Amino acid sequence: MQKFPMTGPGLTSLETELRHLKVEERPAIIRAIAEARSHGDLSENAEYHSARERQSFIEGRIAELEEIISAAEVIDPATLSGDTIKFGAQVELIDEETEKQVRYQIVGLHEADIKLGRLSVTSPLAKSLIGKKPGDTVSVPAPGGDRSYEILTVRFG
Repeated sequence: MQKFPMTGPGLTSLETELRHLKVEERPAIIRAIAEARSHGDLSENAEYHSARERQSFIEGRIAELEEIISAAEVIDPATLSGDTIKFGAQVELIDEETEKQVRYQIVGLHEADIKLGRLSVTSPLAKSLIGKKPGDTVSVPAPGGDRSYEILTVRFG
């Protein structure tokens, strides 16, 4: 079975989503299907077909979350140290072209959210950062051409 590296907060977030789907969404969609059935002919009942599609999505997401959670390998970045970048590291970079500074934490695939500064360990940028130290420069392929970043800081915890 494939293990998924993940931070504690990332696992908690997935568990919360799973609980919400099971406790709130699943019963609500069952009620919606029962209501739509009471309206008669199911072959032309858009409410019924919509509710069934929603139920299929919810059940699929529940199964996906259960699989991810069962295979999660929680890694606590606070227990890590050093100056080389690895899973859980918080890195500060500067884009050498735009001089814009960015800060990311390298996290598991299923908890990544670039808008919140959580960079998937499987992303091209994270892959190029792993094993590097402050002062190193990395080049990352991007749709508009390669981007170069200088690593400013590396922290854990």
